Amino acid sequence: MGGAPRRSAVTAPSALLLLAALFVGRAAAVGDCPTALRRHAAFFDRDGDGVVTLSETYGAFRALGFGFGVSSVSAAFINGALGTKCRPENATSSNTDIYIEDIQKGKHGSDTGSYDTEGRFVPEKFQEIFTKHAKTVPDALTSDEIDQMLQANRQPGDYTGWAGAEAEWRILYSLGKDKDGLLHKDVVRSVYDGSLFRRLAPNWSSPEKEKQLEC
Repeated sequence: MGGAPRRSAVTAPSALLLLAALFVGRAAAVGDCPTALRRHAAFFDRDGDGVVTLSETYGAFRALGFGFGVSSVSAAFINGALGTKCRPENATSSNTDIYIEDIQKGKHGSDTGSYDTEGRFVPEKFQEIFTKHAKTVPDALTSDEIDQMLQANRQPGDYTGWAGAEAEWRILYSLGKDKDGLLHKDVVRSVYDGSLFRRLAPNWSSPEKEKQLEC
């Protein structure tokens, strides 16, 4: 079994990049089972209305243990960057609101391919992370192995994707590594459906919203 994720101190720039990279999915306020990508960031849509507001992103950061400054800057950065991309053409709300139905537009390149273009989890691509890069322990990654994976996944000229992937994995490693410096497969898997966030901040989401995520 993998080591339990733990909180670690992170810098303000790293923290705001974390959600820029990870915050690429949300729960659907519809009857269908939400994709893994939507479940991943459903955590941030606290009221389950299908729209993540600036204040919800701020509150989610605080619930995850980040301070006032990091949470404020991160919320402004994330909602400012994704709000204009992830919204329907006829939306009339604030440009910082992030909409469920268009969240796939925020997916960055140079990633592992563990989400497809619709936000569905791809088990084969996820397994490749470990078959290709986990050389020390079969079901876990070291810091150096994460570096090697990031280099291997880089698409030429995709500087935004490089930054997103780097931030995503570095902060995940900081949050989820065990006492031996290993990031285990079960911890990584829990990021893809958002369950890691719910373990770190179990009181953030309401029971009613959690029911919406059940399939």
